[in-house]
Formats: sequence, structure tokens, C-alpha cells
Amino acid sequence: MEDPDGHQIGRLADVIVRLGEGGYPPLSGLVLKVDGDETFAHMRQVTDLGSEKVVLACNPSQLGAFERRQGEVLLGRDVLARHLIHLKRVRLVRANEIELALVDRRWEVVGVDPTSKPVWRRLLPRTMRDRVKEGAMLDWAEIEPFVSHVPSARLRLPFRKLAKMHPAQLADLVESASHDEGEEIIRAVGENRELEADVFEELDTEHQVEFLMSRSDGETARLLSAMAPDDAVDLLEELDQERRLPILRMMPWSKQRKLRALLSYNPETAGGLMNPDFVGVSSVSSIREALDAVKNSPVPAEAAGVVFVSDESNRLTGMALVAELLRADPASSVETVAHSVPAALTADADVHEVLRTMSDFNLAVAPVIDSEQRILGQITVDDVLELLIPEGWRRQYGMTSTS
Repeated sequence: MEDPDGHQIGRLADVIVRLGEGGYPPLSGLVLKVDGDETFAHMRQVTDLGSEKVVLACNPSQLGAFERRQGEVLLGRDVLARHLIHLKRVRLVRANEIELALVDRRWEVVGVDPTSKPVWRRLLPRTMRDRVKEGAMLDWAEIEPFVSHVPSARLRLPFRKLAKMHPAQLADLVESASHDEGEEIIRAVGENRELEADVFEELDTEHQVEFLMSRSDGETARLLSAMAPDDAVDLLEELDQERRLPILRMMPWSKQRKLRALLSYNPETAGGLMNPDFVGVSSVSSIREALDAVKNSPVPAEAAGVVFVSDESNRLTGMALVAELLRADPASSVETVAHSVPAALTADADVHEVLRTMSDFNLAVAPVIDSEQRILGQITVDDVLELLIPEGWRRQYGMTSTS
């Protein structure tokens, strides 16, 4: 580092940027090491920022001591060699090299290289709008850094960017990240309780329990209340026994009732696997009424693809796909579209019977009934897939971070 007269006066210690404004973060200043002390130089006080040297436009005595200010991030201390989220590929990468470029007389962060050995900056004095070269370098516009560890940032991962990802992709990110990074992702998606619940449903059991350990019973109850009942009861059973009842009692009564019913079944039976939420109508209903039942049902869309039909005694008599209802005359009776149930499972059917029945009859959805033929819930094909896929499959076959 040189002063205006060309004298060596110290060295460059770090680069300061401000995040949270979108696009390519501009450099706001430099941290300089002069006579053992850290000083701050605003970019207006920098004449040249090259790959070989930094030239100041003022005497070092005019520089003040460096202190972190709100919203500032240090590239070297806070970003280099740390994980970032590659939004486009939905995976974690490591910022082993950070690339800067001079664009319209302003220095900006334009990319990171996850493949090279850690080098905290590469300076590219160019003005081209296609800022990042082809190859291993990743465009900063496709990158989102973790910021919870930055003492002065007061930033959060942007919910609007994460919300574009599928819950399973977000769960992959969480499982690939460190605990603090995973917590930061979950806290960010927590702006939407439904999305947070969807992400928790996709996490493996180990990570679910890990992230609930730091939550209060009230927070845990709110989260479980937003989850599908079958997933919620599975997670509830994984918690320490002394927490289960207090958490259960904090849930809305309607949710409590469903979970208490599921808890009464062996988890390795159809009753323990089923989701008690389903769409059902009377056999005397019209197709229009059946579609209205789907539309007004709180059942998630992925569990509302089939409408179950029952007689006046609530005994299951048939089922119809929503697609079949949409193609039929709305004024017709639902019985004109409903077909007989190929196979129904009793609540005490074991896992092997569930798998065999759904495979033999090629069922995407199987109803679970009691001894009086009344429907208790449904088992969907994704419930079966979870039984077949080995534990830890995501870590083995899923996303891994680039280090």
C-alpha cells in the first residue's frame, strides 16, 4: 500500500461492502493495517485498487480508526472461505476466491470461485457488463451469503429468494449446512409458517430434533400445528418424553385430537402411517358439491387429489379423482363418477401389507378404514416412498457443498 508520494505505508487488511441492496455489492471502504493499527479508508480516499498495490489519495494521518458500522460486511473475515447459497443451482458453495471488478468507476463484488485455494480477492479492472467470466467463477447475482455471524450486518437471508425454492431443496440446504447456517435458513423461511412446516417435514429426523432443541415448547407447538398430522406425530414421538405432553396441550384442540388418535396406533401400521386429513362427501352429493368440498377444504393440495364417497351410515362406498370430477357434468351425482375402492387398509395392517396392497393395486392413495368401513384417513404414495428409501439418503445421494 502506498501514499500519494509512493511511500510504502502498510498493507490492505480487508475490504468493506454493504449487502442487502441487491445486485452487485459496492465497496464502501478498505481496512488498512498501518503501524500495527487498523485504519479505515473510504473508497473516495483510494486512487488505485490494483492486484499489485493500493494507492491512497491522502496521507495516512488523515485516516481514522476502523470501527464496524451497521450494515457493513468484511469480505475477508465474513465471507471468504465460508459457505454461500448458490440460488440458481440450489446448493452450497464455498467462497474460496472473491472477485472484484471496476464497473462505471465503482468497485463491486461480482463473483466467487468455489474451486481455487482461498484468496480473498481478485481484482479485475474492466467495465464490461458481462462481469463474470465463463468457467468456475459464479456470478454474485446468483449467490446469497450467510450473515447471522456478522456482528454488524443486522441482515437476514432474504425470504423472497428462498421462498422460490421447493421445501425439499431447502431441506437439502439445511442438511448440507452447519447448524448455525441451517438455523439461519429455517429462521428466514419462518416468515411463512406454512413454508417452515413444509421444510421441517422434509428434514430427516436427526435434523428435525436438532433444530427443535433450541425452541421453546410454545414455538414447537406452533410448528407442529402447521405440519401435516402424520408428520407432526412422527416428530412428536422423537422428542424427549417430558416435552411431549406439554407441547401437545399447547396445540389447538382440533390438532390435538388428530394427533392423540394417531398416537394410539402402532407407528408401523396403516393407522400410524395414515394422514387423517382427507376430502369426503356423501353419496347423494352432486359433482358441483364435491368440487366445492375440495375447494373449501383445509386439506393441503397434495392430499386433496381424491374425494372419498360415503353412504348415509358414513361407510366408504367409492372414490373419485378430482380430475374426473372436473371433466363431468357439475349437476350430475357424484356416484356417476365415483368408482369402487380397489382396496382399503385396516388401521392395524402392518407395513408389509401396506406396501403390498398399494403395489398390487397400483394405488397412489389408499384409504384406511375401521371395522365399520368408515374412513379414518389416507396413505399416499409419498408415505410409502419414505418407507422404502434408506435413512440418511439425502446426505448420501443429495446435495453436497463445494469446498
